[in-house]
Amino acid sequence: MIRVLLADDETMIRAGVKAILTAAPGIEVVAEAGDGHEAVELVRRHRPAVALLDIRMPRLDGLQAAEELRRTAPETALVMLTTFSEDEYIVRALGSGVSGFLLKSGDPYELIAGVRAVAGGAAFLSPDVAHRVINHLGTGRLSRAAEAKERLAPLTGREREVVALVGAGLANGEIAARLYIVEGTVKAHVSAVLARLGLKNRVQLAILAYEAGLVDPAA
Repeated sequence: MIRVLLADDETMIRAGVKAILTAAPGIEVVAEAGDGHEAVELVRRHRPAVALLDIRMPRLDGLQAAEELRRTAPETALVMLTTFSEDEYIVRALGSGVSGFLLKSGDPYELIAGVRAVAGGAAFLSPDVAHRVINHLGTGRLSRAAEAKERLAPLTGREREVVALVGAGLANGEIAARLYIVEGTVKAHVSAVLARLGLKNRVQLAILAYEAGLVDPAA
């Protein structure tokens, strides 16, 4: 059972997200919070596998709560809930150690898939979020694409396959099954690539995969 904490200051949003998650087999919402400070306290108390955090919340916003939870509850995977109006927040959050980004207005199946993915150790980016992040990076998009391709150029063919599947939101076990290799080898590839490229987490690696054209944001 995947235990989830849900934090959002809008009661209707919490109710809707909770209804979607509790209807999905294998997912349980163990706590709800109306602000970032309460979210931090409840994560510490319940130790859920996944915490869904609204980016904009009173007392502590989602980014501040994520930074605190990275220090005090690193075993909980963090997913940011966002809207189309919060691109700058998303860009800021890329370096905060979160495992994924989901749109509040997205497909319910995407929400369920995202929770399951990050609970399994994967990064998960809503395709719409990934597309907007890359667009938000601005007029240098073509140069950034070239830079991303150049950064990935020294990787082996197998490493590039792994990076592409990380970008597609697959967990290590799923990547192993897809490539017919053992999960430990996938983990070693991901760790080596993160270290070689100077990246902090799988979300940053997924964004790089999108920028380099290894994943289609519109897919």
